[in-house]
Amino acid sequence: MPKETEKQRWQRNFADLLQELRVAQTGVQILFAFLLTLPFSSGFTRTTNFQKDTYIVALLAAAAATAMIISPVAFHRALFRRGRKPELVWFAHRVAIGGLAFMLIAMVSAVLLITDFVLGRPMALVLSAIAGAWFLAFWLILPLAARRNWGDGDIDDEDDGSQVLPGD
Repeated sequence: MPKETEKQRWQRNFADLLQELRVAQTGVQILFAFLLTLPFSSGFTRTTNFQKDTYIVALLAAAAATAMIISPVAFHRALFRRGRKPELVWFAHRVAIGGLAFMLIAMVSAVLLITDFVLGRPMALVLSAIAGAWFLAFWLILPLAARRNWGDGDIDDEDDGSQVLPGD
């Protein structure tokens, strides 16, 4: 099999990243839709000020995550057919990380809101801390540990570091 060119590698990297963003986008859009409808439900009037504040944090974090996770599409449209795939991949990688960070905040805030409403504050804080740790374990700690333990991989790996972009 012939070795891929630099251009083909950047194209593959972008396609892989877009596929990952599609998965994240679905999750954050479902959470955002749920949060948008919540104030219109009959039980929302019984929420405390803490729960309303938590709701606002969850809503704004979900909105920020949605904006960041979808932004590579707008960026791609602006750079379409301009030969800027490396910059596009660099940008999309950065906003994907930011979008996941906001999604983590939105998810933990949603857990806090609902568990506080249903179970009370002490249990809500414990369960939200566990949820936050769970997300951090699977979204940050395990991937970084795998990256450190598994090394750089072979030369054909998509993250071979052959071209360093601004900010790396």
